[in-house]
Amino acid sequence: MSSSAGSTPAASRPIETHGYAGFDGAPLVYHEVGEGRPVVLLHGYFSDARTNWIRYGHAETIAAAGFRVILPDLRAHGESARPHDAAAYPADALAMDGEALIAALGIEDYDLGGYSLGARTVVRMLDRGIAPPPRRVVLAGMGLEGLLDTQARAGHFRNILTNLGSFERGTPEWMAEAFLKTTKGDPQALLGILDTFVDTPIERIAAIRQPVLVLAGRDDADNGSHAALAARLPIAELVEVSGGHMSAVVERELGTAIARFVSGDR
Repeated sequence: MSSSAGSTPAASRPIETHGYAGFDGAPLVYHEVGEGRPVVLLHGYFSDARTNWIRYGHAETIAAAGFRVILPDLRAHGESARPHDAAAYPADALAMDGEALIAALGIEDYDLGGYSLGARTVVRMLDRGIAPPPRRVVLAGMGLEGLLDTQARAGHFRNILTNLGSFERGTPEWMAEAFLKTTKGDPQALLGILDTFVDTPIERIAAIRQPVLVLAGRDDADNGSHAALAARLPIAELVEVSGGHMSAVVERELGTAIARFVSGDR
């Protein structure tokens, strides 16, 4: 999940939108901006590519560093399909959609990252053996516990989606519901996403061999400890920006950190 509060910086590069088929043929969408080696970034839960990556200038910052930035709207989010059939949400559905996107793009030399749900999806793609593998990886808004025990976070959101309108103003649940309204989310489709969550064992996290940027707000503990996650990865750089889980997304430092990291192996 990511915040939608704040101002919108003007983008100097055109953003193109394209369709592709998900693992089951569902019509999904991705946006792209810039030219160069591809950087694929997945957004957070309740969010979409425009809110997470485009609105606050992160995609533009990365594109300006010489990259083709590819930003899918995940299943049940944004402009992509929002099916209500339970069959559309098997375990690892988002990872399988991610694999379908990489295949549809036909790219081989690329970097892969995500925020929150997007980061969890990236880890599942790596654990499943995505081929070709990315060169570098960005895990933003994610802590170790959010990968080891996905049902804790799933339970939090299931409570929100099944009790809309009942939360006290200012609580985390109320804020999440308010964000859901700004992105015009579909509660039934989003409930399906929770059924796709798969835990990743600690030994599989420790088996990730790519250089990883672990990036999070200093006050973000929503998915557990990002420092603990970085400590478990063989090659990791930990970067903290201002804010918590929702507010860190509006910080320019977020896009700057990603641009710097993916530029490091050129």
